[in-house]
This record gives sequence, structure tokens and C-alpha cells, in this order.
Amino acid sequence: MTRNKVTVKFGALLFGGLLLASCAPSMSSGQMNAGMMREPMGRLSVAQPAPTASANGLTLSSAQFRNGGTVPLEQVGSGNGCAGQSVSPALSWSGAPAGTVSYALTTYDPDAPTGSGFWHWVVYNIPASATGLDKGAGSGTFNLPAGAAQANNDGGAPGYTGPCPPPGDAPHHYVFTLYALNKTLDLPPSASAAYVGFSLNGATLAKTSIVATYGR
Repeated sequence: MTRNKVTVKFGALLFGGLLLASCAPSMSSGQMNAGMMREPMGRLSVAQPAPTASANGLTLSSAQFRNGGTVPLEQVGSGNGCAGQSVSPALSWSGAPAGTVSYALTTYDPDAPTGSGFWHWVVYNIPASATGLDKGAGSGTFNLPAGAAQANNDGGAPGYTGPCPPPGDAPHHYVFTLYALNKTLDLPPSASAAYVGFSLNGATLAKTSIVATYGR
């Protein structure tokens, strides 16, 4: 290729690039920033609010077991080959974030051979003034703080039902999760555990969990 042809082709490419640049719409710095942020913001769900320092201070503990420990026999289920008393454990908490209006507490076994785990206990609309639940609060005649309500567990009854995994299984994990909410939940008395769990989305300011195991 001769030098004249190279010069002509380079000039044509340069002119085409300048023409495209002049035809493209202008974009302000604000528009550029919005465009760059759009994809990450699209992944941010309102159901998972960004944590804050105060939200991260939420703690949960039990007088009956330590985090990572074993569920005591008193809290184990009764019947179906299990010899426990199915007494709900005492739980205490602190460090609620600003704006907390109510709490919810769930107990869930992700290892249950049901395909969807097993909900052992669901309490909601616990008042913001509460700092815990007494032992047995979800058992027997119930002794919950005023205004608190319980959904049916997966055994089909309101309140706490203790662990009773199939014999021979590896120890199951029982996850006690406390939610600090920015509102009370307006739910029908017959609300299922799954329905309560769905309703927690978008209302949770902070949450924390402790886990105990049990097998037989």
C-alpha cells in the first residue's frame, strides 16, 4: 500500500470518529454517576437494609444453652420417641437500633427432612420495651409480653414445640433469630410461619441469631 493510500485511510477513520463524537448526546457528570451506580443499586433490596453501627449491636442469648451448644432435654420435644418437656427457653437481648418498634423471634430447623425445614416457634409484635422472653413463655398457657402474638409452628399449633429429629440423623441445627422491626405486623390470627417470615421483609432494621444442636 502506498503512503498516499495510508494517509487517506487514516484521515477517513479520524473524520468518522469525530463525526460519531459530535452526534452522540452529551452526558453530565451527574448522569455519568447515575449510570455507573445503576447496576449496583439494582441489586440492593429494600428487604435487606444496609447495616449500621447501632444495628450491628443487636445481641441475643439464652440462659439454657450457649451459642453453638446443645439443646437441653427440658427444651427438647415430647412424644414421637422424644422424652423432653418442650419448654421454650429463656431468651434475652440488647442493642436494638434506633427506630425499633417491635421484635419478632423465630426458631427454625433447616435440617428437617421436609424439603423446607421446620418452624418450631414464631413470635411477633413483641413490644420494643421488652428485653427478653421468660422460660416457658411459648409453652403451656403462654406468658408473652402484652401485645405479642404467636403463629402456628409446623406442628400445626401456636407456641413452641421442641426439637425431635429422626433417630440416627446427624444433630440438627436449631436457629433462634431475633428481628428488630420498624413497625408492628398486621397479620391474621391464622398466619403461617412462612407468612410471618415473608412479612418481616422490608420491616427488619437488624437481626441476630444463636444456634444450638440436638440429635438422637
